[in-house]
Amino acid sequence: MFNRTRLMELVRERALKFGDFTLASGKKSTYYLDGKQVTLSAEGLMQISYGLLELMKDVEFSGFGGMSIGADPIIGGVLVAAASQNRSLQGFMVRKEAKGHGTQRFIEGPIQPGDKVVIVDDVVTTGGSALQAVDRVEEFGCKVVHAVGIVDRLQGGRAAFEARGIPFSALLTIEDFGITPPKE
Repeated sequence: MFNRTRLMELVRERALKFGDFTLASGKKSTYYLDGKQVTLSAEGLMQISYGLLELMKDVEFSGFGGMSIGADPIIGGVLVAAASQNRSLQGFMVRKEAKGHGTQRFIEGPIQPGDKVVIVDDVVTTGGSALQAVDRVEEFGCKVVHAVGIVDRLQGGRAAFEARGIPFSALLTIEDFGITPPKE
């Protein structure tokens, strides 16, 4: 069901913007990828969800999640896609701040300490927010076995995950759109 060419079209049409931008990492850029313009569309989320399951077909894991709010639609989409393939999978969301009431947890969802999990982010630059999710999930007691993204901007994210012993994969890279990443 995953069509890489169609996902590239959707990203190009909906998410890729040109101008002067400051990224979450603090870096300046002449382009911006607004991943939510694709993850919050039915066709885009379907392509992403089936694509990520295909990308992770050889990874052994039972939990899939990431930093709220960017990862939230992706988590839901991947869970539905997994169910359509009769695959058991648990989702979770990582809060930026601990909930101020009730359980006061950073992690929301049915995962348990000891579970093997995958962390997702829509657009990966340095990996900062996804690595924050990794820290929270590991503090909770889970083992992060892989990290995935929709688009890798090729600006250090992969190296940051691999420095922590976490393999990283992405559906697309910025080079797929004819953009050369800046030299670090």
